[in-house]
Amino acid sequence: MSVEKKALVVVNAEVTIAYDLSKIEYNIDEANKTLTITNIPEEEVRINPDLEYYDVQADYLNPFEAKDYNDIKNTVKQSLTKKIEVSDLKSNAKNRLMSELAKFYILTNSLGWTLLYNETPIENQEALQNIKL
Repeated sequence: MSVEKKALVVVNAEVTIAYDLSKIEYNIDEANKTLTITNIPEEEVRINPDLEYYDVQADYLNPFEAKDYNDIKNTVKQSLTKKIEVSDLKSNAKNRLMSELAKFYILTNSLGWTLLYNETPIENQEALQNIKL
C-alpha cells in the first residue's frame, strides 16, 4: 500500500545572471599598443527560491521528512532553470557584458591602441557583438 504526500508550495525566486568582470583575463603589449582579451568568464547564474509550504498532507505513518522538502526544492530549481533558458535573462546579461566590453574598445581606440579578443582584432563596436563566448 502506498500513501501519497501532498503539499501546496508557493515559490518566489530571485534570479541573477552576471559576468564577473574582475575575472576577465588579458595581456597588455605596450610596445605594440595592443590589449588582448584572452578569456571572458562564463555567466554566473544564481537562483534563490523562497518556498512557502501550505496544506502539507501526509499520513501519520509516512510524514513529510527533510528529504521530501529537499526533493521539492530541487524540483523547483530544475523548473526555474528551464524557465531561465527560454527567457531573455541570459541575452540581457550578455548585452550588458557587451556594453562593458565596448568601454574597452572605446578606451583602446581613443589611445590609438588595438583591442584583440583571442588574437582577432576588434575593429568596431559591432565586431564585439559577434564574438563567441
